[in-house]
Amino acid sequence: MRGRAGPRRGHRLYQQPPASGPLPTPPSLEALYHLPGDERAQADHSAHKRARSALAAMAVDVEQLSAGAVEVLPADGLAARLAEATRERRPLRVKLGIDPTAPGVHLGHAVALRKLRAFQDAGHRVVLIIGDFTARIGDPSGRSALRPQLTEAQIAAHAATYLDQAAKILRRDEELLEVRRNSEWLEMRSGELLALLRMATVAQLTERDDFARRLAAGQPLSLLELLYPLLQAYDSVAVRADVEIGGTDQKFNLLLGRDIQRAHGLPEQVIMTLPILIGVDGSRKMSKTLGNDIGLADPPDEIYGKTMSIPDHALDQYYRLLLSRELPAEASPLTAKRALARELVAWLYDAPAAERAEARFDRVFRERGIPEEIEEVSLPGAPDSAVHLPALLASTIDVSRSQARRLIDQGAVALDGEQLSAGCYDLPAEQLDGRVLQIGRRRFVRLRGA
Repeated sequence: MRGRAGPRRGHRLYQQPPASGPLPTPPSLEALYHLPGDERAQADHSAHKRARSALAAMAVDVEQLSAGAVEVLPADGLAARLAEATRERRPLRVKLGIDPTAPGVHLGHAVALRKLRAFQDAGHRVVLIIGDFTARIGDPSGRSALRPQLTEAQIAAHAATYLDQAAKILRRDEELLEVRRNSEWLEMRSGELLALLRMATVAQLTERDDFARRLAAGQPLSLLELLYPLLQAYDSVAVRADVEIGGTDQKFNLLLGRDIQRAHGLPEQVIMTLPILIGVDGSRKMSKTLGNDIGLADPPDEIYGKTMSIPDHALDQYYRLLLSRELPAEASPLTAKRALARELVAWLYDAPAAERAEARFDRVFRERGIPEEIEEVSLPGAPDSAVHLPALLASTIDVSRSQARRLIDQGAVALDGEQLSAGCYDLPAEQLDGRVLQIGRRRFVRLRGA
């Protein structure tokens, strides 16, 4: 392994504080906040006023920034870091890492991204780490087996889309957003890797619940998977994180980050864990792999339609985690879903897009009609040739040919409203020209001959 063990100082977004502090230190907040009683009577009235104002603002910041979190550790850590940052006249550095193991960012990621946006709105600097190195291993959190290894080309293709999708939520001002790839520092020399490995024990790493369960069940646990939490923890050293955010399933990794920072002589980050959004199936964690996700880059119609498929019992979580409010007690599940779907589309696109998505949904599912605006797809080959439908579906909706065959066999594909029979994989192009192909409940395309 080659490269530097630490952050690249030449990187334009890397900002190392000077040894003497980022800026001249302001008057001590502690002196203002904790004046002894005999001195307080002699303090200037304006100093008292500033102290009370600063304390009140800090209390509001802590309350707002930690709203919705499952845990903030240490309990008083965020208040302490805010006080320290105020003294040093600098923003907090708030870290989130996302591994590009799939081609899109979904609403499960949005829970953490919304929290990062709250820190940005309070003037703090978000450090978004695209885990292009750790994606080669894959996060083992909650896994019962080793993830399939992705190629570097696959990881690069996935990573290329992440920033644009995250920017639907985050502010892209350079003062508020720093984007890094952890290959910058994890492509380290073998001696540096060995030094990092000395900072944790096998016993410590196998304390993780998911690792312990696999070992108890006699299931294999690879050395790569054991290494993953240590590499993620080193990210916090490399970017000098003040705060790290993650789902509740990331708690072990986040705490290990504190240990590795301490071993490097750095202040330990505050960790904030957030609830995990369940997928549209209503039972499992939202995941692209499981196919129960709503992607931030999904078309408005897809976002609206997938939202309408959320089970009633899951609605309260979606309202709390994505809209920051409680599910209206008086609203029927249908009314609540329609309101949620409209707000999600308006948030990720705009209000007119939400109105159009709702109108198309009603036309298809309430009036049993076909959308007025349909994407057109050109048929391959000559007009007198046969069209292999699995290949056409694969190029149209981004599935494999085997998945496309399964969709046909399961009755999920129709022509002009007539369901295709199982095994109907090839049809003459002349029979397809001008007809509407429906895939699933929400996807329609009009076929046009060459």
